[in-house]
Amino acid sequence: MTARRAFRRVVVAAAVIPAALLVGHTPAQAVELPPACQAALTEAQNKFPVQQFTVPDKVKTAILDELAALNETDQKALTETACAAWNRWATANGAAVARDLDTRYQNTDGLACTKFTTAAMGALKKYAPTIPAETRGLETVAKKVWSNAMQTLSAEATNATCRQSYNSVKAGW
Repeated sequence: MTARRAFRRVVVAAAVIPAALLVGHTPAQAVELPPACQAALTEAQNKFPVQQFTVPDKVKTAILDELAALNETDQKALTETACAAWNRWATANGAAVARDLDTRYQNTDGLACTKFTTAAMGALKKYAPTIPAETRGLETVAKKVWSNAMQTLSAEATNATCRQSYNSVKAGW
C-alpha cells in the first residue's frame, strides 16, 4: 500500500467518518506515516465497531477521490501529535460513536444515501466538539474532503432523494 493511500484512510479517520470507512481495511507498509497514524489505521475497526451503519460505495469513492486530490499543505496536517491525540480520543469514544451511528442509521427511513447522511451528520455534529484540539488540522482537512465529496455526489446522483440528501449535508458540521 502506498503512503498516499494510507494517508487517505487516516484523514477520513480524523473526521469520525472513518468508523465506517475503515472497517475491514488494513494498511500494509505505511512506512512514511508517523507511528501514531499507522496505529490509527490498524486499530480503526476495533475502535469503531459499527454493526449496521453503512457507507454507500459511491460515497466511499467520492471521499477517497477527494483525499487523493489533497495538496501537500493539507497532507502536512497528518502529524504524530495529531494522530496520537486522535487515537486516544478514538479509544475512549469509539464504541459510543459506533453505537450512535448504528442507532441513527437504524432509526432513519429511506434509501441508503439518506440513512448514511442522517447518521453521519448527526454523529459528526455530536462528537466533533469533543475531539481534542490537537486534531483540528485533521478536522479542517476532513471538512474540506466532506464538503467537496458531498458537492460531487449531489451533482452526480441520479436519484432525486439522494441528490437532496447529499446537498443538505455538504456544508458539513
